[in-house]
This record gives sequence, structure tokens and C-alpha cells, in this order.
Amino acid sequence: MNAQTETRLVDGPAGPLELAIDRPAQPRPEGGAAVIAHPHPLFGGTLQNKVVQTLARAYVQAGWTAVRFNFRGVGRSAGVHDHGEGETQDLLAAVADQAPAGPLALAGFSFGAFVTCRAAVQLHPARPLHSLVLVGTAASRFAVPALPEELHDRTLVVHGEQDDTVALAAVLDWARPQALPVTVIPGVEHFFHGRLPLLKSLALRHLRAA
Repeated sequence: MNAQTETRLVDGPAGPLELAIDRPAQPRPEGGAAVIAHPHPLFGGTLQNKVVQTLARAYVQAGWTAVRFNFRGVGRSAGVHDHGEGETQDLLAAVADQAPAGPLALAGFSFGAFVTCRAAVQLHPARPLHSLVLVGTAASRFAVPALPEELHDRTLVVHGEQDDTVALAAVLDWARPQALPVTVIPGVEHFFHGRLPLLKSLALRHLRAA
């Protein structure tokens, strides 16, 4: 993401897990780390994805340490794709390594949002979550779990009106039984082309309000 990005390999459930860590120039007084999950590995998703990098920039600007990671089988991360099961364990391993205590935020894009929801359900309530940001949640492709009601006020769900990868209707069908608000960006498709600055500002506003 920038010249200061730290890359490292840590122990993951399938072998080495590749991390990219960006630290804020002015950390929050409380500290805190945000773990951000990338889109589907079998369709080119990596920690370098532009939406993922945009979310990382938002967290760093808000004073958080932003932790991106490659799911198993991507980049230097060992293992093979596991349809969300093993990937959830990858995310939890990144949390355990980089945020074993202190404020924790989670974010994910597309398949990564699905995995983030799975991890949030597993972590709650033993590990408090400061906030969640879910972008392009892959509700039409995976059984995304409902979020605990206590997390709703701390969750930002963003979706493009013209998303041709995950239909907006599928996300609304997932969110409706939970009465979970969805922020819809008019005219935007799945990868937020031309609208990444807007996505960043929405994430920043959410982080500062959470």
C-alpha cells in the first residue's frame, strides 16, 4: 500500500499466513487493530485488492493498525481454498497474531465479507468488536450468517446499486430479517470503480461514530 507497509509470514492453520500491516502516524489513544479480508481467492482476490486497500487506508487514517492478509493458497500463504471454512480460521489466526487483546475491528469485501461475518459470530461475545465494515457482501453466493443483534449498531453494510456480481436484492434479503441497515451507493458496481474515495469516507464516518 505504501513504503511503510510491513509484510510478514506468521503461523496459520494451514501453514505460513502472509500479512501486510500498515500502522497509523497518530494511533488512537486506545490503540486497536483492524483485520481486513479480501475477495474470493479463485477469482483473483488478494490482499492487494483496491477495495481492501481503500478500507485499510480508512482505518489507518482513523488511527487503527490495518492488517490485511492473504487467504490460504494466495500469495505466500500456504494451503488450498476451503470454501470459507478454513478461511475463517485464517482470519482468526490473523486476529490472534496481531490483535490478541485490545480494540478489534473487522472488515471484508465480497467473499471476505462472508468470512468476516463467520468470524464475528465465532468471536462474539467473548471478544468485543469495536466495529464491522462489510462491502459487497456475497449473500447470493454463500450462506452468510446473521450477525448478533448487539453488533448491528456497530456494523456498516455498503453495497452498489448496480452490483452485477452480488445482486443488491440478495443482500437486502439477508439484511431484512435482521433489520440491519444497508447503505446503497447509486450507480455503483461490485468493485466501486470511480467511487473508492466515497467508500473510504463512509468507512471513516462509521469508524468515528462507532
